[in-house]
Amino acid sequence: MLKMLKGLLVKLKESAVAVIPMTVIVILMSYIIGLDGKLIFNFLLGALMLIIGLSIFSLGAETSMMTIASEIGGFLVRKKKLALLIGVIFTVGFLITVAEPALWVLGDQFSSVVNPLILVFTVSIGTGIFVVLAILRIVFQFSLRTLVIIGYSLVFVVAGIVSIFNPSFIPVAFDSGGVTTGPMAVPFIMALGLGLSQARGDKDAETDSFGLIGVASVGPIISVLVLGLFFSPQTPTMDLDSTFIDYFHVNLIQMLIAILPFMFFFLLFQFTVFKFSKEKVASILVAFGYVYIGLVIFLTGANAGLVNLAYQLGNFFATRSYAWIIIPIGMLFGYISIAAEPSVMVLNKLVEDVSAGTVTKKMMLVSLSIGVSISIGLANLRVLTGISIWWIILPTYIVIMLLTFITPKTFYAIAFDSGGAVSGALTSAFLMPFTFGAGMGIDPTGSSILTDAFGLVAFVAMTPLLTIQLLGLMSRVKEYRATSRIKIPDTVIHLEEDTK
Repeated sequence: MLKMLKGLLVKLKESAVAVIPMTVIVILMSYIIGLDGKLIFNFLLGALMLIIGLSIFSLGAETSMMTIASEIGGFLVRKKKLALLIGVIFTVGFLITVAEPALWVLGDQFSSVVNPLILVFTVSIGTGIFVVLAILRIVFQFSLRTLVIIGYSLVFVVAGIVSIFNPSFIPVAFDSGGVTTGPMAVPFIMALGLGLSQARGDKDAETDSFGLIGVASVGPIISVLVLGLFFSPQTPTMDLDSTFIDYFHVNLIQMLIAILPFMFFFLLFQFTVFKFSKEKVASILVAFGYVYIGLVIFLTGANAGLVNLAYQLGNFFATRSYAWIIIPIGMLFGYISIAAEPSVMVLNKLVEDVSAGTVTKKMMLVSLSIGVSISIGLANLRVLTGISIWWIILPTYIVIMLLTFITPKTFYAIAFDSGGAVSGALTSAFLMPFTFGAGMGIDPTGSSILTDAFGLVAFVAMTPLLTIQLLGLMSRVKEYRATSRIKIPDTVIHLEEDTK
């Protein structure tokens, strides 16, 4: 109990350090421009709930998700049965995506476009299929680069077809791929890959554990693009009326529905495979309780405390004569908010551990923050100008794919994982409402919202693929310069002096 309490205090400190900078800047800005005091108070309460919820969730996820994922990975490698591996991995990928909080946030915001349950299950099926492909890559040791290039080529082919019939659905599909891999999916899928890789036991095992998140993010984009062939576009709306109590009740039910199947899945494996001691089972079940409580508190604070104020901020600046200011302000919010994403905290720690400190948490955080900052700037540029998402997303992905041929393997694998990890619940609950509010300020009819204001999550998931690979190239150049310097041994200098 004492150990758990100490762990919680550590997590509270980490969460506070991540959330407080964003909170202070947003509160000061809101006070200066004269936003309603109730909005500011709700934001403060929401930020406090973010800190508490994030701390409790992180504590539970490390004990439950990571342990189960690693054990399942090792078991599947030992069994060496392909059909079993595919069935188990698809089920796990599906269930962990259904439990993803950021996906439910996105589903609520797209409720006027498509039924949230249909969106959640469609995304989960796509994720399950591509998690299987990502795991098969580890088992059969084929190129991550090849799989990613094939996957994104398929994405753009399908997107090209859908754009003929339903072009406004394209941003929705790309956003869905971004939010799939959040605080539930990132630790679990990465630990699963690490368990499989370590059980394989060769020299490339740890490197091959990266890239799963990036591959898993491709599936939902394709599945939601296909969904776009069956749904007519409608003007989306954003819930600005629900209270903390309303969201608390909804999250209690939604997260219970999301987590219970996963707990049953664990118990099935416990009785048939794991055979953990009673103490360990009790510890994991308690950890699941922490995950549940943490997610309920986190999502309630994010939705009830952050959405309204973010929307009003975006709307306020977009209706001024200097509406261009939404670009630098959005970039500032993007830079400071990424540190508070639960999945980013998990990813950065895993990367530092597996890379043996070669890629530090600080390096990752700075690179991701710069990437997300650029993303929000691009998203708000689209709101101002109405430029098509294709003009940004297609050339950027071509550059990203070309970079994989010159970037060190570890870095481009980490880059694709990072793209999925940064676009989590906080992106959906703060950055999207800010851009949505800006869009409604520029076009009060809302007729262009679906095409211009959505797509933000797609940019957030895209730019870290660029910045992390550039970080890898800088690392390679630095390493080359260090090894290319020829140091003249002292003995040679002495010999030259003697001959003189």
